[in-house]
Amino acid sequence: MSQPSGEFVRVCEVGPRDGLQNEPARLELADKIDFVNDLSECGFPEIEVGSFVRPDRVPQLADTLEVFNGIDRRPGITYSALVPNLRGLDRALEAGVDKIAVFTSATEGFAEANIGCSINRSLELFGEVVAGAAREGLPVRAYVSCVISCPYDGPTPVEDVRSVCERLAALGVDELDLGDTIGTATPEAVTRLYEGLGPDLEPSRTVLHLHDTNGEALACAGRALDLGVRSFDAACGGLGGCPYAPGASGNLATEALARLIEERGFTSGLDRSAIRDLGQRMRRLLGTDGGGGAEPPTSPD
Repeated sequence: MSQPSGEFVRVCEVGPRDGLQNEPARLELADKIDFVNDLSECGFPEIEVGSFVRPDRVPQLADTLEVFNGIDRRPGITYSALVPNLRGLDRALEAGVDKIAVFTSATEGFAEANIGCSINRSLELFGEVVAGAAREGLPVRAYVSCVISCPYDGPTPVEDVRSVCERLAALGVDELDLGDTIGTATPEAVTRLYEGLGPDLEPSRTVLHLHDTNGEALACAGRALDLGVRSFDAACGGLGGCPYAPGASGNLATEALARLIEERGFTSGLDRSAIRDLGQRMRRLLGTDGGGGAEPPTSPD
């Protein structure tokens, strides 16, 4: 499939949230603030800074409010955060977030493990959050986890993904983010997913969030580009994982995704060299090898 030369592909950097939430080492507040500030120099249209969930659920992100209060915000960048409920929304408003994200699953097993309730109940709760965000003029992203397979329920039927997405759209969310939470996607599975979602959920209307457990995240991103996806999440250095997805490894590395976007003739506006070096620095701080196609700073352009 041919693509228009220079067509823009949007990349949201999720390293400060999804990248840090499952790393065993915990960064100091100053290091987190520096991380976001350095990412702000790399050309991202959006950076997901943290999460307003209960500190006992994700202790690595317990200081998200302090991170928001400490960062230097650059015009034109959306600084977003994960919000599970109305209490989290209140804290997000206190922090002055630009956008919130709610999160559910396409599978009941993961919904119970990750958010402690059924899919139906999660959508009831998020209806209140989406309405509250709308009153404040905040856009809402909705994450749908386990769109390919689930660590508890096995392969995910695409009709289940479609049903959850349709219900979220009916709530009034602005963005649907499809997550391969345990990193088992293949290019063929990505094709089946988008073919099964139907014309009302065409690829260009979604964001794709890939993990790299099986080493195929970059190939999946390439297939998604072929299918028409133009928005992705990624984490510099391939940081991350999910604390409620056993076996899940890191996110697709932003530097690898940026390289792929360039090689395919698209544009992202990202400084790949700076992202690559920042990813290397963060892996040193965290004592992790990273994944998802992470590149060392000596890799040639």
